[in-house]
Amino acid sequence: MNGPIDKLARCAIYTRKSTEYNLELAFNSLDAQREACEAYIKSQAHEGWRLIPGRYDDGAFSGASLDRPALQQLLADVRAGRIDIMLVYKVDRLTRSLADFAKLIELFDAHGVSFVSVTQSFNTSSSMGRFTLNVLLSFAQFERELIGERVRDKIAASKRKGIWVGGPVPLGYAAVDKKIVVVAAEAETVRTIFARYLELGSVRALAQDLDCRGIRSKPRRLSNGRTIGGGRFGVGALAHLLKNRFYIGEVVYRGEVHGGEQAPIVDRALFAAVQAKLTAQARARRCRLRGSPALLSGRLFDTRGNRMSPTHANKGGARYRYYVSQAVLQGKPPPSGLVGRVPAAEIEALVVVALRSHLSASSAGGQLPDNDRDLLERHLERVTLTPNHLELRLRQIIDPAQARDPANPQQGVPNRRPTRSGGPCAGVSTATTPRSRCRAGSTCSARGAFWKNCAGASARTSARSSSSNTSSGCCGISRNQGQKTEHRGTETTTVPRCGAQSPILKRLIL
Repeated sequence: MNGPIDKLARCAIYTRKSTEYNLELAFNSLDAQREACEAYIKSQAHEGWRLIPGRYDDGAFSGASLDRPALQQLLADVRAGRIDIMLVYKVDRLTRSLADFAKLIELFDAHGVSFVSVTQSFNTSSSMGRFTLNVLLSFAQFERELIGERVRDKIAASKRKGIWVGGPVPLGYAAVDKKIVVVAAEAETVRTIFARYLELGSVRALAQDLDCRGIRSKPRRLSNGRTIGGGRFGVGALAHLLKNRFYIGEVVYRGEVHGGEQAPIVDRALFAAVQAKLTAQARARRCRLRGSPALLSGRLFDTRGNRMSPTHANKGGARYRYYVSQAVLQGKPPPSGLVGRVPAAEIEALVVVALRSHLSASSAGGQLPDNDRDLLERHLERVTLTPNHLELRLRQIIDPAQARDPANPQQGVPNRRPTRSGGPCAGVSTATTPRSRCRAGSTCSARGAFWKNCAGASARTSARSSSSNTSSGCCGISRNQGQKTEHRGTETTTVPRCGAQSPILKRLIL
């Protein structure tokens, strides 16, 4: 005879299917998993197990990550204390990642939730049960990686045969029944773009011409119902379109060119002429940049990460140079706080003075080059322009003898860690180089922010160091340059506006 039940256990069932295949059936894999779990709960009714209302079903979601809507709702209910027992049909339905599984078990333990797999008998409260579970998850992760390898091999084989295997369809084509077909109206637009580029000779002029003609990019509808594209062509998108060999019936995969099954819509002679002109323009631009007086070309960015390109205006026989944000050049609405245009001479002088003062004070640059361009090429990685200050990210030069000397860990870079290339990892430093006074008459205005060209700035620096590596750092990238190895670190020098208080503290680690 069964005694009274002391406490009811609230049970939740989680189900998952990796693909959309057969999800539309009246009884699919998710239903089968749930039916098996419900039967198991009924068999434990004498223990007080009760199924709570609501379903946690993830259809067409991979087990490689935890970014699944039903699983996230389940975890939220676990944290809220609404669940006592969580059931799955098999362990790999919950996750195929051993690391993710460890996090989930830790979360379940913290909230007193038991985990049950109805087809695999184990007990997570014992060490042997946890070991068994980890072995099962190891095989599940191994299986997922094998599946990934097979999919990549299948994609590579399909690409070599010129078969389209999915992804965004270029302008001029459409995907119909998993086949690429030509859209006549869009194909004519593509041919117009190629022909107009040869006539205009500039991608930027081509973008303006297409905007005037009302030609827009290809709209795409995402799986969540949102539509992207359909706007004005950007310079980068046009450059990619003009280089796309898909339009001459070819497929490029990992640097190799294969014949494609799609029909070409651009003549090969026209495509070759466009490629020759693009190559000539790129070569001319490199030569122009080397001889350009714009010292910060390619290094100056605004707060939103837009590159600031050099430009000029002529008035009264004088040339005035500026740096203008790409957001302004492309006609995008500027967000609040964005500095869209700055005078070039003042910004360049400000950066050079601050960089020389910082390197001289820290003795990090050794013998500094007299030429400003050489100085920036050697030490400056990036300059970010904000309404109140400049942020300079510097390159760090390390002797190979220091990098290889394990007996002198304090020399060179702090908190050195081995990189993939075997060299030391550059530390992260942030330094502030304020200026004590400015010359009269050397002020200029840039959208409300006053930048003043300061001469003879005092080298007072304040730094705070961090040993953590950031994604923007390039710790594992090094180049041999003569007798030295250049490691791109993430040292940042912040140059505040004139009039800021100069800190006396100097604590800089390179």
